Parts: sequence; C-alpha cells; structure tokens
Amino acid sequence: MAMCSSHIEMMGRNILIGQQIWLWVCIMKSHGSCASKRMPQTVWFVYIINFSRFLMQHFVTDDISLYKQISACNGRHCADTFQGSNGANKPLLWTENWTAQYRVFGDPPSQRAAEDIAFSVARFFATGGSLVNYYMYYGGTSFGRTTSSFVTTRYYDEAPLDEFGLKREPKWSHLRDVHRAIKLAKKPILWGNRSVEKITGDLEITVFENEEMKLCAAFLTNNNTKNSASVSFRGRNYHLPEKSVSILPDCKTVVYNTQTIVSQHNARNFHPSKIARNLKWEMFQEPIPSFDELPIKNQVPREFYSLTKDTSDYAWYSTRIHFNRRNLPMRSDIHPVLQVASLGHAMLGFVNGEYVGFHHGSNIEKSFVLQKPVSLRPGINHISLLGETVGLPNSGAYMEKRFAGPRVVTLQGLMDGTLDITMNAWSHSVGLLGEKLRLFTDEGAANVTWSPLSKTLKPLTWYKTYFDAPEGKNPVALRMEKMEKGMIWVNGRSIGRYWVSFLSPVGQPTQSEYHVPRAFLRPKGNLLVVLEETGGNPETIRVETVNRDTICSIVPEYAPPHVKSWERNGDEFRPAVEELRTGARLRCTEDKIIKRIDFASFGDPEGACGSLYEGNCTSTNAREIVERECLGKRRCTVPVDRNRFVEDDGVGKGQCGGHIYKTLAIQARCGRDLE
Repeated sequence: MAMCSSHIEMMGRNILIGQQIWLWVCIMKSHGSCASKRMPQTVWFVYIINFSRFLMQHFVTDDISLYKQISACNGRHCADTFQGSNGANKPLLWTENWTAQYRVFGDPPSQRAAEDIAFSVARFFATGGSLVNYYMYYGGTSFGRTTSSFVTTRYYDEAPLDEFGLKREPKWSHLRDVHRAIKLAKKPILWGNRSVEKITGDLEITVFENEEMKLCAAFLTNNNTKNSASVSFRGRNYHLPEKSVSILPDCKTVVYNTQTIVSQHNARNFHPSKIARNLKWEMFQEPIPSFDELPIKNQVPREFYSLTKDTSDYAWYSTRIHFNRRNLPMRSDIHPVLQVASLGHAMLGFVNGEYVGFHHGSNIEKSFVLQKPVSLRPGINHISLLGETVGLPNSGAYMEKRFAGPRVVTLQGLMDGTLDITMNAWSHSVGLLGEKLRLFTDEGAANVTWSPLSKTLKPLTWYKTYFDAPEGKNPVALRMEKMEKGMIWVNGRSIGRYWVSFLSPVGQPTQSEYHVPRAFLRPKGNLLVVLEETGGNPETIRVETVNRDTICSIVPEYAPPHVKSWERNGDEFRPAVEELRTGARLRCTEDKIIKRIDFASFGDPEGACGSLYEGNCTSTNAREIVERECLGKRRCTVPVDRNRFVEDDGVGKGQCGGHIYKTLAIQARCGRDLE
C-alpha cells in the first residue's frame, strides 16, 4: 500500500483545488506487490471528486466568485450576439471565431467568406473587443480513428490554412490584413475614448479619440447586406460597400475595407503523380464468421461501445437458426426480410456467408434500420452482422448514455409471421481478422497469401499495392472517388476513414481526396493497404500531388491601396511607400514564377479564382498589359488605373461606360522556371 499512499500524496501536492472531498481506492491483485518485478501488476486508482462543493464555492454562490470569471463568446458574429463581459473592468474575449464549420459525412459543403469573417472581426474590435481567436485556423487531418462521430477525415478544410497546410486565399491574407489595419489603429483604440454615432439603422461611425495625445481612429460600418452607401465623416465622403467596415487609423485615411479584397486569391489543384502511377493491386478476402467461430457469447447482442472498448471500428454479431421447409415461403419469388434496428453507426449484413446489404445512420440521426430480403434454406442458417462506428461520441451531456450496435433483430415474411431473434443467443468478436493480422504493415502483409484482383468486387476486401514517393515537394493525396467506404493505411500508419459513397445533398461525395503526409512516405516501395467495406474498385485510386499554383487578383477601382502602404511610427501615422495607389498584386511561392496568364479583364468580370470569365464589358488590352507586367516574375503589381486601360480601348467590350466602378481581374499560373 506504500505505492498507493505515495500517489495520494503526490496528487494532493499537485492538484491545488483545496477543501474538496477525495475518495481513493487502490485495487491490487492479491498475488503480488504493486512493486513486484517478477510479474507486472495493475494498480487501479479510482477517485471521486466532489465537484458540487467546488462549483458552489468557486463559481456560483456569490459576487466574489463571479468576479473570478471572465465570460467569453464562441460563434460567428460576437460583436452583435455577445452580451458582453460580466464586469466593467473585464476584457471582451472572442475565444472561437468559426472560420467555417467542420464537415461531417453526408452534409452539404460549409463555407464562410473571408469578407464575412473580416467584417465580424472589425465589428468586434469597434465595439471594444480585446481578443479574437480563430477556430479553426489550420484545417488539419484526423488520422487513424481520431474523429468524432461522422466527422470527415478532412476536419476543417475551409480554414485559412487548409488540410494540407497551404494558404487558402484570400481568407488567409484578408484576415492577416484586417489585423494589420487594427494594429495601425491600436494607439487610439487603447488610449482614446470610444463614441458611437448612429446615422441610420444600418450605418454607424465608431470613433476612438484622445484629443490631448492627438490620436484618432474610426470604424465606418454599413450593416446593410444588399446596398452600398456613402457616408460623410468630418468633411469627407466615404464609399462603404454592402456589409462592410472601413478602418481609418487617423480618422481620415481608409487603409482597409472588409468587403474589398486587395490580397491574392488562389485555387487548389490536384495532379496525378507521374511517378506513383500504374498501381498493381492484390486482394485478401475478409472471412465471414459464423456463430461457432466467435468467442464472446451472450443471449442478446451486446452494446457496441462496451464490447469494443474503443479498440476497433468493427464488431461481429452472429446467430444461427433452424428452419423447416414449412417455415419458409412456398413461392420462389417471395423472400423473407431481415430487419435490424441499430443504434448506430453503420452495419453490413450476411446470411449464410452471402452479403445481403449495408445501411447506416447520419450525424443527426445515428440510429437506423437495416432491412433487406434474404435467402434462407431448410436447416441451419447463419446470420452475421458487422456493426460499425464512424468516430468517437461527440460533445454533449450524458455521454455515458450514448449507445451503438444492433438492438432488435427480426425475420419477417416467414410462413409463421415475424420472428424476433433478438434473444436467440449471439456470439461476438471485436475487430476484423485483417486488423488482428495487421495486414496494413510490412510484416503482416507478408504473412498472408494475396490474390490477383477479382472481376467481381466483393464487400469486406483488403487491397494492397506499392508505390514510390511522388515527384517534387508538394503535399500528397489519394483520390478515392470511385471507392465507397473503408480505411486506408500507408506504411502501417492509418490516414483515416474514407466514405465516398455517402453523398451530400448536392449529389457529391463529402470528401474524395485523402491526405498522405510526406513524413509517412519512403522514397521507394511505400505499402498502401485499403480496406473496402462495400465494394469499391481499387483500380480507380490515384496518387496525386497538391498545389495552389493558380493565383488570382480581383481588385475594384474603389479599393484602398494595400494596408502595407501605411505605417505608424510612435504617434505618427504616415505612408510607407512613395506612391499610394491601388493595384492587383500577384505572388508565387519562393521557388516558382508566373508562367502564364490564363485570364485578364478590366471591366465587370464574374466568377471566382479558377473559373473567372468576362462580364458585359472588358478592356481588350488587359491581357497584354498584365503579361507585360507579370510574366516570368515571382511577383508583380498591376495598377488599377482606368485611364491606362480606357486610353487604348475606349469602353472595350460592351457598353459599361464610365458610370460604374470597374474591376481588374487576373488569373495566372505559377510554376518552376524549367517546367
């Protein structure tokens, strides 16, 4: 018991909560000491903390306790939805500014525009905010079995840094620039007095001013989501696009507008690898077990989580039942129906070793009913169910009451009616044979006999191939768009679940490309193992490289010069460049140059980066001007100057005329000099 005492003393010294009730129980095996070296012993510490007293003392009962807390906001528009901090001298904290929404299989695409995020940030600081933290800032990949239920392996790809660690533009740069603009205004914000002038229901001016220190900054806000506006402030007129904030660090100069993007855009490209191609596949068929082959017996199907204890996504359930010929339908065109009511998340059904079907729940409704016609025969029939989960239980209360797996199993359409076989006695096994054999490792793959690909695509099949590391240094992905559902391993490391067959409401897979970190790869002979659950074709899998070499700039005439054109030196706010002018800026990564111009228009272009097209009017010499300024360079800036374009071509295509603001849109492709 000395070990138990030492642990209690250590916890007591290091957990500085105080005045709580602690109950410790040290449970030891009776045949040895805790410290025995001859046989490893398991020491279990079970402790119950009386949280209620702690909460009452520190969080609930009095004003002094409340003073210790700082309330914070999570959401998208905390400037308008957050009631404020719970004390006059406490900062306004925005702990989660949701840059999009994490994706779940079967959901429609979730996006949030850079303009909307920047608008919410500027609004928050205009209302006196102190801190903004982004959720998520880096999208990341949930490798292995680490996702929560139904969440995609590509967790939060719409973040400023995407799943592959590449900058998603303009989101990354536009948010960087809003913070640059706020930093230019930090002295007035910190030392000035805040005042708000409501011009209309949608227009307001927030001023931070200290007359003694001659500091002044202003935030001009247009909350109207459809119409732009003109605002007069201290003798000057300012154009405010719809739903935007303009930041004036000196109460005169617009250095940034949240709706007007002057930073670069880009589009992500996937290219099939020239090296990792022509993959040669082999297969190993997962056996379908019967009742006698599974070790864990129970009268009814066991609950999935308590059965697997988070060691696998899979668990087998099997039962057997005897029928006489008179029990079965007499007509050959009538089949009994197997119905399984499951609490989640997915299930494959087999009768007498033959696949009968697959069904699943969703993130919203995890329970489902698998209902399939089956072929039964006189004598013993084996019913085997492969229960599955797709991620760990998500957040919320009463997580100990989250259950999964089959709950009620019936056979319908028998001559005697419906037969409930839930209490028929079941056998169970955790995991698949391929998992236990570790087929996804070099050692495990070498210990079984793999077969050539079959022309018939069967469920529950392991596929194996080898590939060399793709060329270059760009991120690597596997394109799985013709597969269905399963898991992927590269050199023994799981890169996560794939589920291409679960389509979103727009009829597209929620995720088709799956990230393979280069750190997982060897130069030659990388082992790729895929477990396909329902029948996808591995010959369609492609190894691809990923880049964001398609870059764009889409800048309207009314946009201010880039925020880097100004600086603050002490109390002085001043230009940081010789000539202040609005320009379309393009920049490739350090090892690449602008190889070609795919699109250039000065007028009213439409579309997004990667799919720009001309509107009603354009200057016919736009491409010539852009190519002259940018081709062969790593970076370039093309001034947004109406006279420069109109001088040569008049109105150009169509009849936009001089009464509208025009936009310069450029799409270019970066590449290495020798490509």
